Amino acid sequence: MGEEYYKENTKLTLNKKSIIQVVKDMRDLLFPGYFSALLSHATNANIFLKERVTNSLITEMEKINKSTNYNLDALKIANSFVGELPNVLEILKTDLEAAYNADPAALDYNEIIIAYPGYFAITVYRLANILYKLNVPYIPRIMSEYAHSKTGIDIHPGATIGPYFFIDHGTGIVIGETTIIGSNVKIYQNVTLGALSLGRGQKLKGTKRHPTIKDNVTIYSNATILGGNTTINENVTIGANAFITDDIEANNLVYLEKCVLTIKNKNK
Repeated sequence: MGEEYYKENTKLTLNKKSIIQVVKDMRDLLFPGYFSALLSHATNANIFLKERVTNSLITEMEKINKSTNYNLDALKIANSFVGELPNVLEILKTDLEAAYNADPAALDYNEIIIAYPGYFAITVYRLANILYKLNVPYIPRIMSEYAHSKTGIDIHPGATIGPYFFIDHGTGIVIGETTIIGSNVKIYQNVTLGALSLGRGQKLKGTKRHPTIKDNVTIYSNATILGGNTTINENVTIGANAFITDDIEANNLVYLEKCVLTIKNKNK
C-alpha cells in the first residue's frame, strides 16, 4: 500500500518559490516602495509585476490541471486575482487603521506595514482568500503557510474575516477554515479559533467546524474558542486563558475568576 500510495501521490510538483514570489509581488503592488524600491521606481513597474504574477499563477495552475482532475481556467483566474487588487487594498486600509488605533506602541502606519507580523499575516490571508474563493486548490494553502512560517500565525485561507481586523503580537494564533469573523475584531497571541472535535476526520469536510465571532469582539491571549455551533456575539470581550465551547451573548465580559497568584519568599 505504501509504495502504491507514494507513486500515486507524487505527480504534482508546484514551484513554492514561484508562489511565494507571487505574494511578494502582490505586496509590492499593494504597498509600492516599501519592499522593492528598485521596482517601485522602474518604468511600468506595475505592469511588469502584474504580468509576472499572472504568468506565475497560470504556470502553476496548468501543472495542477495536468496532474489532477481539476480543470482550472488558469488565465481567467489569474486575471481575476490581479483584478481584485483595488478591493484588497481598500480592506487592508481598514486593517491598517484598526492596528494603529488599537496599538499605542505603533509609531505610524509605515511601521505597521513594514514590521508588524500580524499585518503581514492578514495581508497574505486576504490574497490567499481570493484564490480560495475562486476554487483554486493547493496554492492558497502554500501562501498561507508561507505567512505561518514567517509569523507563527496560522490563518486558513478559507476563513471569512471582515474589515478592521487587528492581530496584536500574533505568535501562536490559529484560525480554522470555517471560522467567520465580523468587523472590528481584535485578537491577541496564542488564541485558537478551532474545531471542537476532529475524531471523524474527512467525514467533517464541508461542515461548519469553527466558531463565529461577531462584530466588535476582543479576544485576549491564550483563549481557546471551539466548535462550528459556537458564536461569540457582538461587543464581547474574552479574557485571557478562557476555554469556550458555548455561545456567548452580546455585551458580556468573559474571564476566569478563580485564578490565584501566590508569592512566597524563597528564603522561608
